[in-house]
Amino acid sequence: MPLAALAAEHPALLAGFDGVAIGHDTDTRRPTGCTVFLFKHGVCASADVRGGAPGTREIALLEPVNTVSSIHGLVLSGGSAYGLDTAGGVMRWLAERRIGFQLGHRVIPIVPAAVLYDLEVGEAEAYPDAQSGYRACQRAATLAEVQDGSMGAGAGATAGKLFGMDRAMRSGIGMMACVVPGTDVVVIAVVAANPVGDIYAAQSPEILAGARADERGRFLHTTRSMIEAAESGMQHLFASNTTIGAILTNAPLDKAQLQKVAQMGHDGLARTINPIHTPLDGDTLFAVSTARSQTSLSVGLLGTVAAETVAAATVRAAMQADSLPGLPCHRDWRV
Repeated sequence: MPLAALAAEHPALLAGFDGVAIGHDTDTRRPTGCTVFLFKHGVCASADVRGGAPGTREIALLEPVNTVSSIHGLVLSGGSAYGLDTAGGVMRWLAERRIGFQLGHRVIPIVPAAVLYDLEVGEAEAYPDAQSGYRACQRAATLAEVQDGSMGAGAGATAGKLFGMDRAMRSGIGMMACVVPGTDVVVIAVVAANPVGDIYAAQSPEILAGARADERGRFLHTTRSMIEAAESGMQHLFASNTTIGAILTNAPLDKAQLQKVAQMGHDGLARTINPIHTPLDGDTLFAVSTARSQTSLSVGLLGTVAAETVAAATVRAAMQADSLPGLPCHRDWRV
């Protein structure tokens, strides 16, 4: 369900995310932007990278064998490698509030980040920087208030780019939640969908956003076209790719368990994006636990729920998108 529906139907469950806020900063010149997660009390986190060309920061720190067990912020950003600078702004915002890893008299905020490539949309010289990350912190809202669509890290996101940007469609950032039946455990997925491939309705052959065949609502079917092109000896360069996201839960999980949830969460991307995890994608999912629930569930169950929720968030990223000149969105594309 959308986060607003979770807040309306199960308001008490949001207590499991007390101290968690999400903020967007959107640069309308390109457009591009970043999405910031703030964790006032620190949270356990891990990650899984499946794309062959990731742009990330502090991923090694999230390995279960490594020392630091809590993070204080998390960033999803456009701007390709330039966008990693946003994490510096988040660190500054957190440090000003003395939120971070305590090392003697010093406070060191731990802020992992992942970026997507959106430089083909608009002005390539405009990309999120440290000030953008700081502004996103200033604009952060509770889970009940945060919005999604073509904003933040999803502002420059597109889908269906194998045949060039003139056949692509606009995507965005989507947020969905699932309550595990009979429990107080919530799983939330936030996905900025920016694939070279097409975005499909979950468990359906219907393309929601992808490479356009014409102006009458028809699609080229990227995967099928790739295979046919291989038979004819044609080669394609994949550019402007990468889908990134975060899975949040109030279930008590350690770093190793969260890494498995992130791994399983990628199945949700594979159900809704085709192709996915290509050599020039940087597909990355983070998994975060606030541990505010006392209900222990199996990692297999939570990973399964995470995959379903990631799939739903990816679909929402396509459904909530707005159009740009030359980049129609799902709502504009009719047969």
